This record gives sequence, structure tokens and C-alpha cells, in this order.
Amino acid sequence: MDHLTFLLAILYVYTAPCEEISWDTTVKLAKNMSLECVYPLADSVTQIEWFKIKTERESVAIFNPMFRGIIRKAYTDRVYFSNHTAASNDMTLTFYNASEADVGFYSCFLHTFPFGAWEKVIRVVPSDSFEDAGPPNSQMVSEPGKNITLTCQPKEKSLLEEVSWEKVQPQQIDVLISCNLSHGRSYTSKYPRQILSNCSHGMKKAFVTIPNVTGSDSGLYRCGFKASTGEKETFVMRLTVTDGETKTPHILFVSGGAGLLLLSVILIITVTVITYKRRRRQQQRGPFKDFWITQNRAANNYRNTFPANPPSDGAGEDIYVNHPTFSRVPRARV
Repeated sequence: MDHLTFLLAILYVYTAPCEEISWDTTVKLAKNMSLECVYPLADSVTQIEWFKIKTERESVAIFNPMFRGIIRKAYTDRVYFSNHTAASNDMTLTFYNASEADVGFYSCFLHTFPFGAWEKVIRVVPSDSFEDAGPPNSQMVSEPGKNITLTCQPKEKSLLEEVSWEKVQPQQIDVLISCNLSHGRSYTSKYPRQILSNCSHGMKKAFVTIPNVTGSDSGLYRCGFKASTGEKETFVMRLTVTDGETKTPHILFVSGGAGLLLLSVILIITVTVITYKRRRRQQQRGPFKDFWITQNRAANNYRNTFPANPPSDGAGEDIYVNHPTFSRVPRARV
């Protein structure tokens, strides 16, 4: 019996780390990062505990609304509860001065009344392993308060095996729904928002419905497919929920830009027309101007060659005129 127990213990050590872990959120490692944990229901949270998942669960911090919170010794001065009020269902854990040693899986485990246990798993990855969404394939704009449905369909006609929806943000990726169609299983994450989706064998396209959208629902949504052939496809959609306070300035900005562009076009056309007319007038006046210059030169040939204003300094030559001298003796009367 002792040998059997020893063999089972060794088998557990080698198989436990290989156990597949499903996660709800992926967070990019940063010096200061937050692991978001918000309980979405109205039940009372009686106690919460954060674990780091290794071969065994390592307790990081524990919080009780009556006895407040305790940070374990290995994490003292490195983590804290971002919102630790007794009436709050937000038990987000924030790291500062995080390092590569903090990469891994974390569990936010809650005890609630009357629902019972609730758990959210978060995966922290190095920044170079974080998958950005990339450019969106389509966009959708909606007003607040509407029910929005995002739909995507694979290009390949093969039988679908897996379907997933994610909301991609700069620092974290939240899994909305994950379906394993070949095994008939679906996994709804702990995203703090009501999400409706389809997950059925033989489906040809996937959709998610977000009821009563608000500004916080804006962002990038990624839909992923895996066919039975092993081929994968990904589609990214951008949802923009308009805000009544920012809609008017946006319209004014666009209208002002269009008006300025129209004014610039009118100004360019006006300058072009004026320049064209001036050139036409110069071309029409050209022959008459040459004729006038020719006639003017001919008339100048008959003008007096003496200057119009003689020098005033007396340096010029004297001019003598001969005229008869008349006698001033009176004639005798007869």
C-alpha cells in the first residue's frame, strides 16, 4: 500500500502542472498593473481571497467586510485592494513594482450569500506575448440604450469546432464567450456585463448581443473561429457608442472643416478667373500698344531738338538777332 501511495503522489506531481486552465482575462505585465475582479450580481460578498495558481495555490491576500483585509507576507508593500469598502463588490487587486516573477495565473475567489462560491481566473503575460487586436475589419456606431448585435461569419465553409468572442483593450483582453462545438460545451466568462450569444453544433456564424449599451461598451471586439480542419480565422470589429455631450462638438468640427474647404475652393477659383482675365486683356492690348509706340516715335522726329528747359546757370551761348532801327524824328506835316 505504501508503494502505491508513493506512485500516486509522483503521478500527481507530474500531471497537475499539465492540467489545462481556462482564464477569463489576460493582462499585460506592467510595472503598475491591476487585476480586475468585480462581482456582477447583487448578492452580498462575505469573503474574498486572491491566489496565485502554481502547482499549489499560494494565498496573496484576503478580505472580509467585517475584519478588513490582510496582505500575505510575500506580497507586503507590493499589492493592495483598489476598492476595499465593505459594501463594494469590486475586489480589484493592484500591483506596483511588478516584475517577471509576477507572470502567471491568479484566482479571485469569492464567497457570496446566498449564491455561494464564485471564481474569476486572470492570466498575466509578458508584454511581448500580449496579442493586440490589430486593425478592425468593420465598424458600428450606436446611440446609448440600444441593444447591439455583433455578427461574424468565417470565409471557410468547413464545420466549426471552436468559437470565441473577446473584448480587446490596450492592457487587457476579456473573454466574453468560448464555445467548444465538437464537445457541446460552452464557457461564459466572468465579464462584468450581460452578454448574450449563440453556441450550437453546426452553426455557420457567431454573434453576441450587448443589451442597453453605454459609452463603456465602446472598443474593439474580436471573434475567433477554429474549423474541424484546424484552420483559424479572426475578425475584429469596432463599436462606438456616441455620447450626447460630445456629439454636437464633433458635428460642429466636421461642419467647420467642410465650410473651410469650400471657402478655399471658392478662393482658388476666384484667383484663377481674375488671373485669366488679366492675361486676356494684356493679349488684346498688345497690338494697339505697339501701334501707339510707333506713332509716338514718328511724331518725336519733328519736334525741336533744343531742350525744353535751358540751363539756368548762364553757361549757354548768347543769341543775337538783327532787326532794323527806326528813326524817332517826327515827320513834317504838309
